[in-house]
Amino acid sequence: MTADRPRRSAEPFPGTRTELAPQADAAAGAPADAAADTGGILGRAHRALTFGIISVVSVVAFEAIAVNTAMPVAARALDGIGLYAFAFSAYFTASLFAMALAGEWSDRHGPLAPLFAGIAAFGAGLLVAGGAQSMGMFVAGRGVQGIGGGMVVVALYVVVGRAYPDRLRPSIMAAFSAAWVVPVIVGPLVAGTLTEQLGWRWVFLAIPALILLPLAVMLPALRKLPRTRPGPGGGARQVLGNRRCLLALAAAVGACLLQYAGQHPAWFALLPAAAGLALLVPGIVRLLPRGTFRAGRGLPSVVLMRGLAAGALVGAESFIPLMLVTQRGLSPTLAGLSLTGGGVTWALGSYVQSRPRLEPYRERLMGLGMVLLAAAIVTVPLALLDTVPVAIVAVAWTVGGFGMGLNISSGGVLLLKLSRPEEAGSNSASLQMSDALGNVTFVGVSGVLFAAFGGGSIAADGPAAAAGAAPASHPAAFAAVFAAMAVVALAGAGVTNRLRPKRA
Repeated sequence: MTADRPRRSAEPFPGTRTELAPQADAAAGAPADAAADTGGILGRAHRALTFGIISVVSVVAFEAIAVNTAMPVAARALDGIGLYAFAFSAYFTASLFAMALAGEWSDRHGPLAPLFAGIAAFGAGLLVAGGAQSMGMFVAGRGVQGIGGGMVVVALYVVVGRAYPDRLRPSIMAAFSAAWVVPVIVGPLVAGTLTEQLGWRWVFLAIPALILLPLAVMLPALRKLPRTRPGPGGGARQVLGNRRCLLALAAAVGACLLQYAGQHPAWFALLPAAAGLALLVPGIVRLLPRGTFRAGRGLPSVVLMRGLAAGALVGAESFIPLMLVTQRGLSPTLAGLSLTGGGVTWALGSYVQSRPRLEPYRERLMGLGMVLLAAAIVTVPLALLDTVPVAIVAVAWTVGGFGMGLNISSGGVLLLKLSRPEEAGSNSASLQMSDALGNVTFVGVSGVLFAAFGGGSIAADGPAAAAGAAPASHPAAFAAVFAAMAVVALAGAGVTNRLRPKRA
């Protein structure tokens, strides 16, 4: 759900062809009002909208950080460790469909309706998850959250394209990334404190109220958005029946079926596995540029590397707090704080790659980023050994975060460099779609491996079940997850020499 966000691989603001193409807006005869092209993003013309957007992004970021901290406690309380990965992949899978839906809806009717519908769905999903009495209901709530989150971030991109002139768009996009830094730093502490003092449910139930103020601040500015050339008409049926929406829906359903089959290794699982492949593969092939899966030179390899980076990071990161809580007995707060350094160094890596003198080495920076990520992931399971300090996880994740900052930000720059102006939007959408598909696919793979190696049998009460009781030990399940994700990251590094297109 990474306009270079400093935490997860998954881009927090995935878009569609139109939303990410300022050139398309200009071509449509809808540049931002020239009178508003004065001052910066905090000037009088844009101040309220900027504060509102950054506040909404910060709330979404805080939710993402808080979930990682509270999830181990929530899963154990609901006796749902076996569905642990589903709680993450449900969000990513639903957001995959929501991206396409929000893009089509915004094209036809503007961004306000999908923005507010997305916020409503996001809040409703939080309430469902926070009030869940079973892990199945919790996973369903996460799916509703994903629908809302996917719609919100796409609509925000449309708002940026319509409200800010060309010269201010880099600044507001940088502000998107900066909006993740504070949640990354304070999120684990706040979420961990809520979890330990009031219970994990309040991590979910308290967030909806936080989004009301930023909405009120930016609503007047949203109503003044310049209008663009009207898109094709149509009601809900035409929007939902759009080809891109249907392909995204097919890919999302296919991913769910494959993960279900992978976590139920029996003969009857062959049917959902076959159905999942039949839905997932054609959908992915048609949503991404031709040549992506054979690492075609240039643009296809840039898109492929994004999916590998996103999936490797999130597939590993989702299991780090669970490992630290169940295998090393850390509190949710300390487990969540182990990820904080990665967020800070992500921002640092993004800054480093932006230096002009490093421009000739952009492809190498991306490869270096993947190597650093692989090194971080392969180091994390050392914490399964009692003789190794748990602080090694925090150290490793600062290295991995720096690598992601180099890779993700460089990938966005390289993609625009390789795109003709009239293709910048559609190619950017493919990059974001690869990001989301990487999350869905590799979180699912992690969940399958975790269950296959016995992770689903972790006691519901965890290591603190009783005084003097030893923690439930399932090191092989965690080691399998991290080993697989390290291989994925190394595969991304192997794509480095395919990033530069052949010279004519």
